[in-house]
Amino acid sequence: MSTTLVFGALGQLGQCLAHVARERNTPGLVFLSEAEGNILDQAALAALFAAHRPNHVINCAAYTAVDKAEDDVDLARKINRDGVENLARLCAEHGTVLIQISTDFVFAGAGNEPLLEIDETAPLGVYGLTKLEGEQVIPGLTEKYFTLRTSWLYSEFAGNFVKTMRKLGRERDELRVIWDQVGTPTYAIDLAGVILGIIESGSTAYGLYHYSNEGLTSWYDFATAIFELSEISVKTTPIRTSEYPTKATRPPFSVMDKTKIKTQLGVAIPHWRESLKVCLERLAAAE
Repeated sequence: MSTTLVFGALGQLGQCLAHVARERNTPGLVFLSEAEGNILDQAALAALFAAHRPNHVINCAAYTAVDKAEDDVDLARKINRDGVENLARLCAEHGTVLIQISTDFVFAGAGNEPLLEIDETAPLGVYGLTKLEGEQVIPGLTEKYFTLRTSWLYSEFAGNFVKTMRKLGRERDELRVIWDQVGTPTYAIDLAGVILGIIESGSTAYGLYHYSNEGLTSWYDFATAIFELSEISVKTTPIRTSEYPTKATRPPFSVMDKTKIKTQLGVAIPHWRESLKVCLERLAAAE
């Protein structure tokens, strides 16, 4: 039986992978928390690879605190670049396929056309820069990798925008939400299914891919849809990014083109609103 090591198992995507694997009865996945699989501990990593001899590694471990990263550059770089390098070296040594998760924050988002994998990267902050550095270190170490850039992740698990909006919408009379940042929400359960599909198919179409749900929206319209579908009555006011300053600058337009993953890997992608309905129904059922 093939074995897959999942690093960062307690994060949002790691929990979604565990959930989808249970639903699909997918065997052979070993879920590792930070304590069990620290991607900065080279000796411990080598022991894990020797013990499990994995066919695939999924790296969900990342420094994702976008604003905090601006003051925590060294740690962000260690996790998002050096940790990836550690995994890529061991994957090359063992003939293991690496599946690395990256982000739309590698782009400046200055245009208004969906972004291709070959488009110029220009991160606006430390988080995006260090994630890009992690992407860039892989091809020089191994050819057997899939790097999946994604955006605006949410799910029933961990903290995310959907859960925050549902909570705040029930607590407050009015919410101010940014409308001049445009992207695509991604249901992390959908992404988890795509990742497991790549493993199950045994695909060797290695390389860099974009994955999010279909369509595009602003944070304001996303929040409005959350309230509408959840039947939460709250006044929402659209505001500009300049009215809600943050430590790190976000890309104003980060809609990614998914043609490559659809054609080369045969992935079917649902519209963001359809996936949002599924997530909200599951959240409501758990209440």
